[in-house]
Amino acid sequence: MTRCLGCWIAAAMLWIAFTPAAGAETLAATVEQWGLLGSWAVDCAAPPDRDKGTLLTYEIRKDGRVMYRRDFGEAKDENEVVSATADAEGLLNVMVYFPSLHQAREFGLLLAKDGSLRAIYNRSERGVYTIRDGKYVATGAPTPAQQRCD
Repeated sequence: MTRCLGCWIAAAMLWIAFTPAAGAETLAATVEQWGLLGSWAVDCAAPPDRDKGTLLTYEIRKDGRVMYRRDFGEAKDENEVVSATADAEGLLNVMVYFPSLHQAREFGLLLAKDGSLRAIYNRSERGVYTIRDGKYVATGAPTPAQQRCD
């Protein structure tokens, strides 16, 4: 099992390292056209806090890479978005590689008509969900709407 995970991580790293620039442009165009770029939080007026509201930011770097930054207040990280595709229902399926976690995670985001953003699913590369059908797996509570902060 550990060996398989190691192979998956190695494959993901190679895929990230050798993705052609044209693919990065397509990724950047996808997130920009879908409306994901910028900073998002449940409450933009509140300072970033792990329990009360993380500030999430999506940006395109000068080199064309799409980055995902998380500000928890006491801690911050920055991770690369390795893919993003929009489906027919308007869901944006995003995959981010988290070096600190040694894994890629996939999540689905939905942009509401009022401009708010909601997480519909979040799963590990092993298929373990933390969010499924717009609800936290651990509690059954619905994911909160996030507002654009910039």
